[in-house]
Amino acid sequence: MPASRTVTIKARFHGPPKSGNGGYVCGILAAEHGAPCDVRLRLPPPLDRPLAVERLSDSTTVLRDGDTIVAEARDVDSEFCAIDVPAPRSLEEARALSKHFTGFKAHVFPTCFVCGPEREPDDGLHIYPGRTRVDDPVVAVWTPHATLADTDGNVAEEFVWAALDCPGAFTRDYQDDGRSTLLGSLSCSLLHPVAAGTPYVVSGWAMGDEGRKAYAGTAVHGADGRLCAIGRATWIWIEL
Repeated sequence: MPASRTVTIKARFHGPPKSGNGGYVCGILAAEHGAPCDVRLRLPPPLDRPLAVERLSDSTTVLRDGDTIVAEARDVDSEFCAIDVPAPRSLEEARALSKHFTGFKAHVFPTCFVCGPEREPDDGLHIYPGRTRVDDPVVAVWTPHATLADTDGNVAEEFVWAALDCPGAFTRDYQDDGRSTLLGSLSCSLLHPVAAGTPYVVSGWAMGDEGRKAYAGTAVHGADGRLCAIGRATWIWIEL
């Protein structure tokens, strides 16, 4: 089937310096797919060049760079993201825990669109998930910038997917052993709109490990405790 259209991942939305933030790219493809899906990243998404969106079947949509598949979205049951979500912390608790974000001391990708502490104040999502005990969820406050919203003030879905990405990576206690993780796949359930200019609590928690794979859940809650979005991800350990 011919590509229905093309999309371009702008350099602003990078994770690692030379490739797109995984959650953002997954959100872009999920929007093109148009149904509850799990998005698998096969390759680092290239920046600043057109990528073809191709519908392979009723249940599968891919993102291509030429003949190479970069990402693949596949239908999942609407209950796929029905996972147990820890009770949210208050905004005050989240702000305090965010000060313990390990990325403030050492960050593999310090300019990441989601969690990079070297982004300018009016750029990036500035989500810095932290905790004081290694077995606890990581927690941060996220106040979406107006540039991420539509004319109604609601944050575009791809940015909510991005917000549900990086906190999952920091659910592991990184050691100085020359390893890190990259997003392998992500699925999200967006339950309620996220409004620009409003603070939210973002959290991430570990959901087990299997060889080189690490599983994590993430969530976005409103200040009133309302659950707005859920994510579940597979992370892959890599050698740096």
